[in-house]
Amino acid sequence: MTSIEQLELDKHRHQIFTDVKKLVEKYRAIFDWDVTEIDQPAADKLILAEMHKALDKVEAELLG
Repeated sequence: MTSIEQLELDKHRHQIFTDVKKLVEKYRAIFDWDVTEIDQPAADKLILAEMHKALDKVEAELLG
């Protein structure tokens, strides 16, 4: 049986993805503004790694 929390998450999954993608794009744009000759794949790896660290920190704060 599916939990009510899972059903609610299923309703919002696409929006979560869209919001996260917009956040990634925000920081990609900032890198482009600050560095004229940017190595985009390298910048993307750095941005994504930092976002993973931030999510880990949020998880630790919320779940202990």
